Amino acid sequence: MTTVRPVIAVLGTGIIGAPVARNLSKSGFTVRAWNRTQSKADALSADGVYAANAPADAVQGADVVLTVLNDGPRVLEAMQAAEPGLTEGAIWVQLSTVGDAIDELAAYAAKAGLVFVDAPVQGTRQPAELAKLVVMAAGPQSARATLQPLFDAIGSRTLWVGEDGTKGTASQLKLVLNTWVGALTHGVGESLALAKQLGVDPQHFIDIVSGGPMDSGYFQAKSAAILAGNYATSFSVDNAEKDARLVVEAAQRVGARMDTTEAGQQRFQRASEQGHGGEDMAAGYFASFDA
Repeated sequence: MTTVRPVIAVLGTGIIGAPVARNLSKSGFTVRAWNRTQSKADALSADGVYAANAPADAVQGADVVLTVLNDGPRVLEAMQAAEPGLTEGAIWVQLSTVGDAIDELAAYAAKAGLVFVDAPVQGTRQPAELAKLVVMAAGPQSARATLQPLFDAIGSRTLWVGEDGTKGTASQLKLVLNTWVGALTHGVGESLALAKQLGVDPQHFIDIVSGGPMDSGYFQAKSAAILAGNYATSFSVDNAEKDARLVVEAAQRVGARMDTTEAGQQRFQRASEQGHGGEDMAAGYFASFDA
């Protein structure tokens, strides 16, 4: 018996969205994509992805709509623009990091008659390209059979954390994870900055950590990037600043003090003001020095 696969619309084809669309197409899904910068969607045509010129065009006939945009307001703007082409009862999967904006998105989904699934992903450029994202999903049981093959095509693992996407359970988990990512990033950057200023060989620091309980693939990747001066963007400083801000805003709402994350947000802001906003978040390293 042949199972008919859903038609998928991908709104947003940036660092994460483009490989998501490409991997879905490679896995046999019919994919329709849109991006604010048309050339980014057009670049996916060689991978069998239909490049739409407007959100409403992209979602026309789609069973599943994925939004992979920078923040909550941009996600909502794209979905509102897509509204004329939306099919009532279609599944809307939001993959973005949106923080407390999840409430507004869920309200719009209800108004538009869409099945809402909150499913932010953990991972940056390389995991996305290798289809090794980790999907954190909250949504109704009725949608899971449709979505699991899709999540398997873009990620290495799916963790279902709730049955009601409108409660923001998955987005809240993503904020917790981003708190840890920020701490790791600034820990590496500040350690290497201090080594430089003290005249300590940074390789000695890396050698001590390597292979021990403080080691990780993330430590190795970010320290290597800083030592090589290679800030090719896997996840930008500006996006990292936005994510830190969302953590701080959520923490303030619930009465949790996030001193380290607040300081980290300021470091990302400072690095951006120094001209590193579009570079990889490892470039937060430069916040340790006067411009």
